[in-house]
Amino acid sequence: MLYALLIRAKRFALMLPLVVGTAQAADVRAIADYAVTLGGTHIAKATVTLSDADGKYDMAVDAKISGLAQLVANGSAHLESSGRSGGSGLTAQNFSLTTRASGDTFNVGVTFTGGGVASFKVDPPILNNIDRVAIERKHLVSSNDMAAPFVIKGGKLDKSLCNRRLQIFTGIERYDLNLRFAKDDVATSKRTGYQGPVIVCAASYKPISGHYTSSEVTTYLASGDHILIWYAPVGETGYFVPYRALISTDAGDLSIVLTDLQF
Repeated sequence: MLYALLIRAKRFALMLPLVVGTAQAADVRAIADYAVTLGGTHIAKATVTLSDADGKYDMAVDAKISGLAQLVANGSAHLESSGRSGGSGLTAQNFSLTTRASGDTFNVGVTFTGGGVASFKVDPPILNNIDRVAIERKHLVSSNDMAAPFVIKGGKLDKSLCNRRLQIFTGIERYDLNLRFAKDDVATSKRTGYQGPVIVCAASYKPISGHYTSSEVTTYLASGDHILIWYAPVGETGYFVPYRALISTDAGDLSIVLTDLQF
């Protein structure tokens, strides 16, 4: 049963990677830890490191299966994102992702320019089955990577944080996450990396290309608002980052929570 949950979690985790970061006039370095649970079972942990200086950022994410999940599976992932930091957040110029599981390695590399995709490579290549929606050049004109869009810069901790569309290209799939305000909330748990007011955004998933029309996961996510993101302020920097993300699945809730934040 746990193995089946892990397989489902891997699929959903690719949909919503969380990042944490901050940038301002002075150089900044932030380190955050996240815990991942599925159906209440701890399955993975991730450490995110971001440095920001002179309008340029570098981000790294290292994740691995942990907890009881190690009894039935093993795996790790390393993500790197770099590019420009400006008034609206982070805009990727280079992105790479390497995952390892059961002796197999999977690599993705993407370069961005002018707000869109310049090139991308996947190794081993994804099979273009008859039910896979083809990725067209027009789909890649406006897009960011799967990490940078989740950092929000400017504004206040209010409903305006949710008024945005995240145009994401993972190297495999192009999709939009359309955010809208859900509610105000307060983070109170002492086991997390932040306590205080948060803003909750509901996110609707819109597949564009690269997905499989026969995928039950794709069909489910596109059928309604199954994703919630809690945003928290990073001190007085003017930046807001995900404190928590929750994706409802038929196998239980996939939850990603900030457990420690240093900046």
